[in-house]
Amino acid sequence: MSKETPVLVAKKRDKLGTRYTRRLRAAGELPANVYGHGSEPMPISLNEHATLYALKKGAHVLALKFEDGATDTVLVKDLQFGYLGDNVIHMDLARVNLDEVVTVKVHLSFVGQPEAAKKPGAIIVYDMPDIELSCKVRDIPEEIKTDLSQLAGEALTVGMLKLPAGVTPVAGKEETILRIQIMKEEAAAGEAAAPAAGAAPEVLTAKKEEGGAAKK
Repeated sequence: MSKETPVLVAKKRDKLGTRYTRRLRAAGELPANVYGHGSEPMPISLNEHATLYALKKGAHVLALKFEDGATDTVLVKDLQFGYLGDNVIHMDLARVNLDEVVTVKVHLSFVGQPEAAKKPGAIIVYDMPDIELSCKVRDIPEEIKTDLSQLAGEALTVGMLKLPAGVTPVAGKEETILRIQIMKEEAAAGEAAAPAAGAAPEVLTAKKEEGGAAKK
């Protein structure tokens, strides 16, 4: 987890509904719900710019500070995107404590190029862009970085990842994260359509003029 948990000012929402949430977003606020630890779900709003900045930096845990002085430590559980899929329009946040064991998806970051990917026709197929991990809240990593130049074979599996202490994968060790695939060179489309050897050439028929005889 980041050394410093982002602190966001949270405002409790009394008004609900699509029309009101649209007004919030137009005013630069991001609607969210906080739930967990036996308490009723609490509708809140957060500053959209500050929240999205924290998410882009890889934050999974947020510290909420309310106007009345109360605080909450929450885990980002779900993000709802707009119909174009390029903007966050709502968040679900779960109350947690730093020693609580949780399951969370963490982004996989890759650097370098595998030796096997340098072969002619080779491409890298990414089967798992994120990985689900189990660990204490305080131990959640921002990302898992892997140097692909150290990959000896043609596949990277979960068991080959170097994970921080106290962090374990949910998926089996044999699950494939990425693999190198050799693309077979396809025959040119023109070859399949080429006429057979010795085939008779196309004969063009002279166009007849009006009145009868063919034009020479």
